[in-house]
Amino acid sequence: MGAGVSNWRLAQAVSRLGQLGVVSGTALDLILARRLQDGDPGGHMRRGLDQFPVPEIAERIWQKYYIPGGRAENAPYASLPKHVKDAPQGQVELCVVANFVEVILAREGHNNPVGINYLEKLQLPHLHSIYGAMLAGVGYVLMGAGVPLKIPGVLDRFTTHEPATYHLQVTGAQEGDDKTMSFAPKDFLGRDLPPLTRPKFLAIIASNTLATTMLKKADGKVDGFVIEGFTAGGHNAPPRGKLQLDEGGEPIYGERDEVDLAKIRELAVPFWLAGGFGSPEKVVEALDAGAAGVQVGTAFAFCEESSLKDSYKRALLDKARSGTAQVFTDPVASPTNFPFKVGQLEGTLSQEEVYLARPRVCDLGYLREAYRTPAGTIDFRCSAEPLTVYESKGGKAEDTVGTKCLCNALMANIGLPQIRGGKYTEQALVTTGNDLTEIGDFLPAESATSTAEDVIRKLLSLSPLQKSA
Repeated sequence: MGAGVSNWRLAQAVSRLGQLGVVSGTALDLILARRLQDGDPGGHMRRGLDQFPVPEIAERIWQKYYIPGGRAENAPYASLPKHVKDAPQGQVELCVVANFVEVILAREGHNNPVGINYLEKLQLPHLHSIYGAMLAGVGYVLMGAGVPLKIPGVLDRFTTHEPATYHLQVTGAQEGDDKTMSFAPKDFLGRDLPPLTRPKFLAIIASNTLATTMLKKADGKVDGFVIEGFTAGGHNAPPRGKLQLDEGGEPIYGERDEVDLAKIRELAVPFWLAGGFGSPEKVVEALDAGAAGVQVGTAFAFCEESSLKDSYKRALLDKARSGTAQVFTDPVASPTNFPFKVGQLEGTLSQEEVYLARPRVCDLGYLREAYRTPAGTIDFRCSAEPLTVYESKGGKAEDTVGTKCLCNALMANIGLPQIRGGKYTEQALVTTGNDLTEIGDFLPAESATSTAEDVIRKLLSLSPLQKSA
């Protein structure tokens, strides 16, 4: 659910109720730094930091980012260095600790597992993020938006704190280029720790071919699949074949994009269905099809425990109640070239005039593309950065049309927008699945909001299902 919407509070609430709460692992280093600069309301980040096994590392982060009482009004957040292949020590520390804090807080108050979700496209923080989550005892690692063949092996090595490597995808790379990222936990910690429990690994897929590939070629155990349809929020897998758009400008999906569940069952691994399965009837349908359960995002994104900014929740819930809610699958908004689902809402980047008024800047860089320079080095570019900068790096101008800065927009979604020059505040771009139009079904009678418990009770109202990922 974007960055930070499925936060530790939401994951904790879901796991407490016997289901699998999953936190978003995207940009947690940035989110922790901004929470601290806002004064750490409630003291939750401090409580998480106090549980990190190397106190001096946690204290360095606290001293660097914490502002007593929070930033001054209209003051910008401090900038963080963009992720690179060979990250400096301070960046590694922040990334490891941020993932640890989010998971350790989600695990408080219950003994049920908690998961974390990453995007394969966001490769640069993978090793540090996963290790931080494992230090906190994460029970499941979920990953989509790519082919994460090497993640199971990373989990195996980190179980005993052994070094792990990961190969960065670099456009234009040639044989002999150094694309290897590495992380040695024992060197990072400076001490020995007991072995960790290996989390289960669930690959998020949208095709039978990818499911088979993961089982045959992954360098470790794949414990299951989340089969995500194109009605799900966030990034969607592109349609198979040449991209075609309908009259409204949305990608056209067809039979080739449907997963054959009979063939999935033959693989004899658990699977969960996602994208359009957020209703009691769909839960029953999924179980009847042999699924272990369903993955639901949209219904939880609009409940009280999520970090989606309250004003956006209320506005989109009002639209859903009035029958005017609209979700657009934007084929060009994301710099990743994956279609991106956007809830249509006034005052956000879903409106053309708001998008055009934003100065083009790429200062967070999570979705940048790694590419080989003419000199043979690795550099990074983003189709949402200034046009002249992008072209100077070999990018094509036509690839920038309609591309939006998702990194800054997703921070605005959760109430952590950057402020530029004391005047311009980054605007949101709310991602939601097509189930937004039915979100009112989860609201208790005469209630303006729902809780995670309300959502779970509704989802299970027609089914004996007790545990679901």
